Amino acid sequence: MNKVFALVDCNNFYVSCERLFRPDLQNKPVLVLSNNDGCVVSRSAEAKALGIEMAVPVFKIREQIKTHRITLFSSNFALYADISARIMQLLESMVPDIEIYSIDEAFLDLTEIPDARDFAHRLKQKIKMDIGIPVSIGIAPTKTLAKLANDAAKKNITADGVVALMSTAEQRDIMNQVKPNVIWGIGKRLNKRLAQWGIFSALQLAQSNHAWLRQHFSVCVAKTALELNGQSCLSLQENDNSTQQILHSRSFAQRIQQQTQMRQILSAFTAQAAEKLRAQNKQAKTICVFIRTSAFAHHSGYYAQHATGSLAIASSDTRTLAALAIKLLQRIWKDGPAYAKAGIILSDFSSNNLQQLSLFNDQLDSVPDNAQLMQVIDAINSQHRSSKHSKSIWFGSMRPQDSGKKQHTSPAYTTRWTDILQVT
Repeated sequence: MNKVFALVDCNNFYVSCERLFRPDLQNKPVLVLSNNDGCVVSRSAEAKALGIEMAVPVFKIREQIKTHRITLFSSNFALYADISARIMQLLESMVPDIEIYSIDEAFLDLTEIPDARDFAHRLKQKIKMDIGIPVSIGIAPTKTLAKLANDAAKKNITADGVVALMSTAEQRDIMNQVKPNVIWGIGKRLNKRLAQWGIFSALQLAQSNHAWLRQHFSVCVAKTALELNGQSCLSLQENDNSTQQILHSRSFAQRIQQQTQMRQILSAFTAQAAEKLRAQNKQAKTICVFIRTSAFAHHSGYYAQHATGSLAIASSDTRTLAALAIKLLQRIWKDGPAYAKAGIILSDFSSNNLQQLSLFNDQLDSVPDNAQLMQVIDAINSQHRSSKHSKSIWFGSMRPQDSGKKQHTSPAYTTRWTDILQVT
C-alpha cells in the first residue's frame, strides 16, 4: 500500500492563540513580539497584507503600528505551549501515527484512512470547533510533497485550507510554480548552487538525475528529488525526545556589565536547560556558553565570544552543569562591554541508563550528582510555581529570572487559576 502523509500546520499560531481569548481582534492586524518585545515573531494575515515582514525590529515599524492601529502582544509561551499540547493530543487520538515536528506542526500517517481528503476536512473542522485554532493541511505520498501541499493550502483561498497532491499531474503543476528554496530542506545557499546548474524550479529538481545530484550536492538533495517524485524516503519519526541540543538564551532589556550578574543569569539558564534534560531522561557531557553585545551599538564596538567545555562524565545535575558554565564564562568574559545577549547550549547527550564512566575522573572535587535531589526540586517547582518567578526553589548561584521587557503580555488564561477568563 502506498504511503499517505499529511502535514497539519496551525495558521499564524501565536496570533491565533491570542485571538482565542480576544475575538474582537478577528480580521484586525495583530503582531506577537519576541523576548523583550524586540522583533515580530508572528503576524496575522491582515498584518502581512500591510507589508510587515517576519523578524522586523519593532522600532522600524512604529509608524505603521500607530497608523494602522495594530494590536501588539508580548510572547506568552506558556499559553502557546498549552494550546499546542491540546492540538497534538487531539491529533494523536484520531490517527495511527504522528510526528510532532514543531510547536505548531505535525506530520500524520493517513495510509490506512480510506478518504484522506475528506478526513482532513473533518479534522480541520474538529480542531477549529474543539480548540479554536485554524489550521492548513497538506496531503501527499511523501513528507516533502505534503509540505508543498501545505504551503499551497495556506495560499489557495478556494482550497478551504486543505490541498491534496496525490496524482502526478497535481504534483507537477505545483512544483512547476515554486522555486527550489520553497522545498523543505532546501535553503537560500543551496538554491543559488542549484540555479548555477540551471535548476530554477522544484519540478526541474525532481527531473534531475539522482546520481548526478548525489555527486554534485549530497545524498539528502538526491533523496529530496526522489520524494518530489512520489517515492517516500522519510518516514515518521517517533517522538522519543531525541533532541540533539538544548538551548537557553535571552536578550536583555537592561545591558549586563558585571560578571557577577552574568554568572547568576547563566546559572539560571543552565538550571532551566538541566530541567528539560532531566525531563527527557538524558544527561549532557558538553556545554557551550556565549555572550555578545548589541550589533547595533556601533559607538562601543561589537564583542561576541563563546567557549565550549566537556565533563568527564555526562550529568543532568544542575550544580555540576552550572559549575562548568561559570568556568567557561570566566574564559570569555571581558570587562567593559555592555552585553545584550547570553546563553548556554547543552549537547552530547546520553541516556540515564547508559552512563560512560571515566577511569580518571576530574570531577571528583565537585559536588557528587544527586538524581534524587534533582527529582525533588523538579517536582516542587512543577507543583508550586511562584507568581513572581518561574521557580519556587533555586540554587544560591542563580538569579531568579524575570521574563524581560514584556509590555503587552496577555494573561495565562489556561495555566494560571487567577487568569482564567471571566464571562460576564
